[in-house]
Amino acid sequence: MPADHSPEQQSTAAHRAARPAGAPSGERRIGRHRAPEPPRRGARELLASTPARIVLAGGVTCCLGLVAIAGAQQSEDRTPPLREVLAERAAADERASRSLDRGASPLAVPVTPVPAATPSPAATRKPKPRPKPTRPVRPRPVAGLTQAQMDNAKVIVDVGVGMGVPRRGLVVAIATAMQESNLHNLASDVLPESFEYPHQGSGSDHDSVGLFQQRPSSGWGTVAQLMRPAYAARAFYTALLEVPGWQDMSVTAAAQAVQISAFPDAYAKHEQRAGTVVAALT
Repeated sequence: MPADHSPEQQSTAAHRAARPAGAPSGERRIGRHRAPEPPRRGARELLASTPARIVLAGGVTCCLGLVAIAGAQQSEDRTPPLREVLAERAAADERASRSLDRGASPLAVPVTPVPAATPSPAATRKPKPRPKPTRPVRPRPVAGLTQAQMDNAKVIVDVGVGMGVPRRGLVVAIATAMQESNLHNLASDVLPESFEYPHQGSGSDHDSVGLFQQRPSSGWGTVAQLMRPAYAARAFYTALLEVPGWQDMSVTAAAQAVQISAFPDAYAKHEQRAGTVVAALT
């Protein structure tokens, strides 16, 4: 050994001489020096490592893919050919057309008749009859009148109110009818025709008829018209309204202006009773 080597180099040379030839070396050369080799891993340690797991997962996935492809190929092998499917559909269409030619629909479904609904008792009830219109209440007689007289007075007042006649005109009309017919619808002994209509007695003053003893010959109307109390009252009011200043006249003067009676002062005695009747009816 050369004398110029250091003691450390001399020790390394002695160690090489002492190692038997061919023995495995546990060191790895790094440059001029040897580094110790890493220890060998067992099988479990290799499987527990992340790279090994990735490799195993990839292998399993590939195996599953191959199995799926093989199964799909077997399924395709079991699927009938397209020619057979088309032939079967054509045969089904032909059978359906034959059934239609014979009048039988292949899609016909037997229809079960639905029983008719039984009407409820409420539906079979007869509608209630409409109540009959009630007759207007007859006015209670006043001023010593009978019911028939009061009914005629009501007709006279109602017609005047409908025409817009002032209250004084109503009093004039009632007082006139009291004097002329005592508020009775009278026929005439001179006119047999007048008895053909509803009447409440008769008079013999020429051809005078009705509540106001108006004469057909004087142009008041026909016998049939004057025998209707409503028409007779309207005819009287129409003539009264044509008298100038009648509202400023006395009851007697206003009545006489219409009736032109032979007894012009006879109407005055009925004014108070006529006022009572009008007050009861308005």
